[in-house]
Amino acid sequence: MPAIKLPTAAERLRSLLTAAPSLTLNVPGHRCDLAGRHRVDHAGRIVLELPDESHVAHLVRAEPDLAAVVELTDLIATPVRVYAGAGRVRARATFSGWLTPTAAAAGELLAVMELVSATLLDRGFGADEVDVEADEFATARPDPLAEAEADMLCHLAAAHPDAVERLSRLVPPHHLHGVHRILPVRLDRFGVVLRLEFASRARDVQLPFPAPLDRAEQAGERIRELFARARCCRPGH
Repeated sequence: MPAIKLPTAAERLRSLLTAAPSLTLNVPGHRCDLAGRHRVDHAGRIVLELPDESHVAHLVRAEPDLAAVVELTDLIATPVRVYAGAGRVRARATFSGWLTPTAAAAGELLAVMELVSATLLDRGFGADEVDVEADEFATARPDPLAEAEADMLCHLAAAHPDAVERLSRLVPPHHLHGVHRILPVRLDRFGVVLRLEFASRARDVQLPFPAPLDRAEQAGERIRELFARARCCRPGH
């Protein structure tokens, strides 16, 4: 099958931040986890909501332009098996910059990170970290399905295993020889990625949409188009 189509590294980083339920903030002498307390503004800056009386909020107030590193890990939403070289971790991202307090309201201190650099470690991009410049990150846009992806994958895997089987008919038969289980592991504007699990290894294959999505509302139509193609294929072809 053709190689999996990927976004740019900057787009992937924006998607990771959009979808992440939590992240880890590191400042000199302190480390904390923030759940549901981040966003990216229109200028491409990471905005953090810090509990007003927290230690990190006091550090930010005491030293504007506080050096900071934000880290996050992206996990596959569906219950895949762990193999050497293929586990639940899809990507790791690191963002480095300077935190500046901007406003305080309702027990929260808003701090903006002026990004200096970012790195992405994603198996789809190879074994090495990919560096992304701050201006490239600022102009990138997240994938249209980034926020909905995890819920859609879990629903597809748990509620519609028959649909996953039908989609697997689009995979060339020689790739399916010896397969034990098939799970959806990625859904983005380019298509659906299935993980083929074998006895001692796994392989990811992408079922591309006829055309990339421009907005999330197009996902249902594109997936129905995949099912229409799959109906023309017999099990095992």
